[in-house]
Amino acid sequence: MKMIITDTALAWFKKEVVLQPGTGIRFFGKIYGNTQVHDGFSVGMSVDRPEHPLFEETVDGILFFAEESDDWFFKGVEMTVDYDEKLNEPKYLFTEL
Repeated sequence: MKMIITDTALAWFKKEVVLQPGTGIRFFGKIYGNTQVHDGFSVGMSVDRPEHPLFEETVDGILFFAEESDDWFFKGVEMTVDYDEKLNEPKYLFTEL
């Protein structure tokens, strides 16, 4: 698993998401939708505390992570978190490693 957070996505998270100490942005696989490498599944996002992190990365003071229970979704992929100006929300791009 590899993750890239673009500058525009980081700016969106800083503006739109309130984090308490010890919390971060959790990414997870959810039913419905599609990605470039998943059929029938898309990305969910929540504010949470890591318990059993699969990966953690702090970018400019913001913790981004996924839990071990979502290894099935992130295994063998690179996820780029970008910003969709039209929808004013993050967008996710996947490529296989």
